[in-house]
Amino acid sequence: MNKIIKASLLFTSLGLAACSSSPTGRNQLILFSDQDMSSLGAKSFEQMKTDTPISKDAKTNAYVQCVANTITAYVPKQPNFSQWEVVVFDSDQVNAFALPGGKIGVYTGLLKVAVNQDQLATVIGHEVAHVLADHSNERLSQSQLANAGLQITDIALGASEYSQYRGLTMAALGVGVQYGVLLPYGRTQESEADVVGLELMSKAGFDPKQSIDLWKNMAKASGGSSPPELLSTHPSHSTRIQELANKIQTLPASSAKRPNCQI
Repeated sequence: MNKIIKASLLFTSLGLAACSSSPTGRNQLILFSDQDMSSLGAKSFEQMKTDTPISKDAKTNAYVQCVANTITAYVPKQPNFSQWEVVVFDSDQVNAFALPGGKIGVYTGLLKVAVNQDQLATVIGHEVAHVLADHSNERLSQSQLANAGLQITDIALGASEYSQYRGLTMAALGVGVQYGVLLPYGRTQESEADVVGLELMSKAGFDPKQSIDLWKNMAKASGGSSPPELLSTHPSHSTRIQELANKIQTLPASSAKRPNCQI
């Protein structure tokens, strides 16, 4: 097949794939199916559970599970999985993530900065929002265009190249810092996850005003030699806090019962 025909087919397929919108109405480039992304997320999560120690502290696990379960109870039913899996990783990293396929990871180091259930709900809501907004798919799709030679399509479809390009794949899913590869979400995606995540945690009955305190805590934690991993690609503290404060003013009152997740 000559180059002109190949290019024509490529741009035709991209035009069809790009007809997608985020939860805030933003146009997105989406090249991969929900099934492909769920499979990739599950595979990556299993690898992380092998590579990173898992917390055995019953109270910590129950606490994180309580917050995550309360958040995900307000998430619309997803097409390719029926249950969210939550794992607490025993690590000093101030970080958390959520992967396609309903996989949520929280590092114990985050609990030193997100000091109550509402602040933890801010982070988990934000990470779940990345999944709901197909941000990993969007980022992996952008990587496919920029790195066509890496055959990322084959990785998403579960081909043998997965292990060879695991670092890039993990980065595209939002957990690349641990693997020495960083493919960051854009500012637009981060702001979108803030908005959707705040709506989600507020709907679940958590106090959205605590999101501001959470990011103030993050700002203090970043005063050392290196910032928390969670902040490595995010907007500035002052920008994020101001945007959250503006959004809080527009949130409707929640009818949900106040959660009672305690550690």
